[in-house]
Amino acid sequence: MKGSAFSRRVFLKASGGVLMGTLAMASGPIALLAPSRSWAMSLETLTSRQGQVLLAMTRHIFPHPDLEDAVYALVVKSLDTKAADPQVAALVAEGIDALDREAGGDWLSLTPSERFALLEARAGSPFFELVRGDAVVSLYDNDLAYAHFGYEGEAGNPGYLTKGFNDLDWLPDPPRPEGGYLPHEVPG
Repeated sequence: MKGSAFSRRVFLKASGGVLMGTLAMASGPIALLAPSRSWAMSLETLTSRQGQVLLAMTRHIFPHPDLEDAVYALVVKSLDTKAADPQVAALVAEGIDALDREAGGDWLSLTPSERFALLEARAGSPFFELVRGDAVVSLYDNDLAYAHFGYEGEAGNPGYLTKGFNDLDWLPDPPRPEGGYLPHEVPG
């Protein structure tokens, strides 16, 4: 459909919320997991604007300057799923509307310090706690965050004893126990 006024972007915009972005740190560990530098996340319940506010809000609550927006977008996706419940959807809509009202129109247009001040004043509110509570899990319990923070995942039965558990070079070595550190070091 070359020359059609109905482009893919218009279709995506008209078909509901879409959150889009680009990976900024294209050479980092997250880029190795991503199929491309650009990412898009369709939202089933939330609008694109609500997704943008929730993403920015999560960045303020859990600031990691080098963490890609794509990881923060996982929080938005989780909240979008929860917003299928009309009570959650209403709580999100009312919370974002309140932020915009307090900002004099558009919370996203404020400076980062102004946005933070308005968020800080709402700490403890049901809306704030919904986002914070979801973000604790959604933000940190995924492969993209693991790659960014260097967590190698569950080690299984052997544990970390032979996988860098003792590589702390910034602490003094503790006294060695008589039986050694590992089971095979016990004199027998």
